[in-house]
Amino acid sequence: MKIQKILTGIAVVLAGWLTLSALTTPSEKPVTGKTGFTATDSLKHDPNTGLVVDERLNLIVGHCTACHSSKLILQNRFTRDGWKEKIRWMQRTQKLWDLGESEPAVLDYLVKYYGPEQKTFDGRRKPLTPVQWYKLETGK
Repeated sequence: MKIQKILTGIAVVLAGWLTLSALTTPSEKPVTGKTGFTATDSLKHDPNTGLVVDERLNLIVGHCTACHSSKLILQNRFTRDGWKEKIRWMQRTQKLWDLGESEPAVLDYLVKYYGPEQKTFDGRRKPLTPVQWYKLETGK
């Protein structure tokens, strides 16, 4: 049973690596504008998963999409501690394996591309500051 899990994990990582290697070419260079600066908002996304392509993508595909869709990653934005808690929850309740030495790289990727967004004020009503609620008396 344990050998089967190990072989399944290896097969998933290999499949992720093969997918990534088929999608990228060694001659790809970042897009630069007339000023010579790299366009930071033009990240390449994997067409199969929608995840941002970087050197850790196959690691993420192997560990994360082996059990669930990449859409669960794409729809969330957590801090490093938030992502770590999600991993621990999956390990406690969903039988996710120990990520071992890979865990820091997985967390680095998730926080870099799917961490909390720092948005500037867009002109709409600002969010309410913490409100102090009070208890309504019902007259009884």
